[in-house]
Amino acid sequence: MFDILSKLGDVKKKMDEIKSRLDAVTVDGDAGNGKVLVTVTGNRKLKSIHIDNSLLSVDAKDELIDLLEMATNKALERAEQVSEAEMKAAGRDFLPGMPGF
Repeated sequence: MFDILSKLGDVKKKMDEIKSRLDAVTVDGDAGNGKVLVTVTGNRKLKSIHIDNSLLSVDAKDELIDLLEMATNKALERAEQVSEAEMKAAGRDFLPGMPGF
């Protein structure tokens, strides 16, 4: 019983370490040939948004919205990939030989 509790404590510690590492990792998503750049952490928290001045007019509002959506989705997809890679690596440490790890 103690061995299981010890393993659970190790898993929690490892998960906390992964979360901390993912907070330090940033990924970008861009759209419109770099006119919009969105940066998020590996934990999918928004860090920054860069918008080219050419999109800061009433006439460009719809284009800006579309590009923000595209750039944000790209950044979030990349963050998800980073997160999945970290989790798989952690799984190999705790569950060696399991399929999918």
